[in-house]
Amino acid sequence: MGKKSIKELCAKDIMVRRVLTVDEDSTLALAKLKMLRSAVGGLVVLNREGEMVGMITLRDISLVGETCLEIPVKELMSRNPVTISEDTDVAEIARIMMETGYQRLPVVRGGRLVGLVTQSSVIRVVAEWEGGDEKLEGSTN
Repeated sequence: MGKKSIKELCAKDIMVRRVLTVDEDSTLALAKLKMLRSAVGGLVVLNREGEMVGMITLRDISLVGETCLEIPVKELMSRNPVTISEDTDVAEIARIMMETGYQRLPVVRGGRLVGLVTQSSVIRVVAEWEGGDEKLEGSTN
């Protein structure tokens, strides 16, 4: 990929392509373990058909406490998450994150999950740009 200015960057340039997921019928304990082992704060939740049905975060799980770790993810997940397309520009991504407070936005194409843009992805791009590099190389995650 060639160099782009920050104003030209969009979700497909900064998204994580290997998105960590969890099945909606998995326990909160399994989801928590997966997040801790992978050093991530949230997972995309899939149904048996592999369709995205929600999001679950470490914060969600910590709020219910240790006594509820055996309940299924589908009982606690956030349903109908806000999604973006591969062509959503970085400014729009930042606006959505600011307005909703979400730190992760699933990227979809034709209703299928193709990536995830995290707050860290956006911060990295802005920090590199602010650091004097007007042209940035897109992420290849």
